Amino acid sequence: MDLGKAMETSDPEDYEDYGMMDEDDCMYDDCMYDDYYDDDDGNDNDDEYEYEGMDSTAYDQFLAAKFDGMDLPPGVEATVPWLAPKEPERPQPEMPVSYRPKNEIEHVIERKFKAFKQFDTVPDFPDHEFRNNSVGKKPSKECVKRVQEDWKILEKDLPDTIMVRACEDRIDLLRAAIVGPAGTPYHNGLFFFDIQFPSDYPHSPPKAHYHSGGLRLNPNLYQCGKVCLSLLGTWSGTGCEKWNSKTSTMLQVLVSIQALVLNEKPYFNEPGYAGSANTTSGERVSLQYNETTFLHSCRTMLYSLRNPPKHFEDYVAGHFQEHGATILRACKAYSKGVMVGSKIPDEEENEEKQQEEAEEIRPNDRLPVPYGFKTSENFKASLAKLYEDLLMEFTVKGADTDKFLAEKRRERQAASLT
Repeated sequence: MDLGKAMETSDPEDYEDYGMMDEDDCMYDDCMYDDYYDDDDGNDNDDEYEYEGMDSTAYDQFLAAKFDGMDLPPGVEATVPWLAPKEPERPQPEMPVSYRPKNEIEHVIERKFKAFKQFDTVPDFPDHEFRNNSVGKKPSKECVKRVQEDWKILEKDLPDTIMVRACEDRIDLLRAAIVGPAGTPYHNGLFFFDIQFPSDYPHSPPKAHYHSGGLRLNPNLYQCGKVCLSLLGTWSGTGCEKWNSKTSTMLQVLVSIQALVLNEKPYFNEPGYAGSANTTSGERVSLQYNETTFLHSCRTMLYSLRNPPKHFEDYVAGHFQEHGATILRACKAYSKGVMVGSKIPDEEENEEKQQEEAEEIRPNDRLPVPYGFKTSENFKASLAKLYEDLLMEFTVKGADTDKFLAEKRRERQAASLT
């Protein structure tokens, strides 16, 4: 929908009543996502796309062939239709794993991802956190005008790593996807936020809810969805850190979440721990926190792939198609002792150089040593399981996973000889 047209139809006098979030901190109805690990119902959300001209039987066999002879995570075959046992119909030649033409589904995902606008309006948000919030009060003319100004700013100035959808019928509702910054334990992850503008906006800051999937991966982002940020009035602050009705914008809020919350050392976001920064004990705990954070980030990726928020289905699929290989390389490097959040050598670099860099890389190049920190065995074991799940999901979305699939096959063959 044309943004200008949407704004023209948003006359304050004709605007429907809408509400705002309860003032009590963290009072959300859906604080946990109980179905996060419940994949036994067979709903992988891989059928979100309709594809014409594709023989379903041939395509099922094409996908299944990529996983022939591999140890898949428990329960995977039951949740993926094309991996489930089927009655034989006719003999079909096995397609080699090394053969990967760009099939039709992968092309559709890629095309929709490239066409996905950074800012756009949508008809509704049936799954929005604040869709049922109401105070029975019409927004003021000032509120509507300011929201429309925010729309224009977002459409014009959003960074490449933030995507936004605004609601045509409820201009108080907005949803944003933020890509985790490079050099942090959040790199290449997707993090979703539901926003509501209060009826007295901009005199009161917007309300925000984080799609946590039941995980706490940052001191500022709670499992129940609460976002602690001075700009939102949910944390203390001074000066420009606090919301200013004349100068603060929605863009400022989103960029602050990406830069200040999803940062390199989130452990020190907790006020009580900030004083231990740059001390041996504090940095060791921070590195350990980064390991847990990356595991939660990987779980959040899986949750988003299987339960993409409304109106972001195409973006989720395309994002992980494009970045899946990078994430898998990071998982392999971290499991070998590279510090989480470090620079990962390019795929083209030889293994010897990768090993040399793995021994030298640190989360912060200014630190001469990693404070005697070593990657924990529990982290490696958890990451190995998540790696298998991510490999399957990324392959389904058409990511370049040939190298990882081939490596998995070689490892299985080597294990069978011992």
